[in-house]
Amino acid sequence: METLSAIVEVGFTWDGAPVQADERVRITLQPERDALLVEVEAPFHGDPAPGAEPGPTAGLWDYEVVELFVAGLAPRGKPTPYLEIELGPWGHHLVLDLMGVRNPIRTEIPIEYVARRLGSRWHGSARIPWRMLPARPARFNAYAIHGLGEGRRYLAMTPVPGPHPDFHRLHCFSPWPLR
Repeated sequence: METLSAIVEVGFTWDGAPVQADERVRITLQPERDALLVEVEAPFHGDPAPGAEPGPTAGLWDYEVVELFVAGLAPRGKPTPYLEIELGPWGHHLVLDLMGVRNPIRTEIPIEYVARRLGSRWHGSARIPWRMLPARPARFNAYAIHGLGEGRRYLAMTPVPGPHPDFHRLHCFSPWPLR
């Protein structure tokens, strides 16, 4: 049986309010033989680029970015393994391998990633080798962040309600769409 691609949309604020169509982000997950192709189509908000050269960039969440979190199944009593993939419109990316909430075991993992800005939109394309993902992907969520200061916006595919934006609320994730 062939595994089809999945298209998901970041269409809510982090706490669940719908966003306007022109602020929504579309992410396509396309399985390939040895990698997951992640395609991002997003509005370009014109936030400043990080000061580093494009490539793995620490602290990318402080800039305009689209994020994909993929969580695996955890053995009973063990922490949940998950991969955090951050992609920016200027060619910067950040991939974190985590074992348990906010517990990175590898950071700034290099990947194949290209981004291009086209007027008011940007497109990013990343290849994530299957060996980087948790062994049994089970749940996921996607996010977008943009804006500066008080105007900073935190958006989610599946809302993560609470007292403040927290994208590491793994219990709020949706079922993994690829089989």
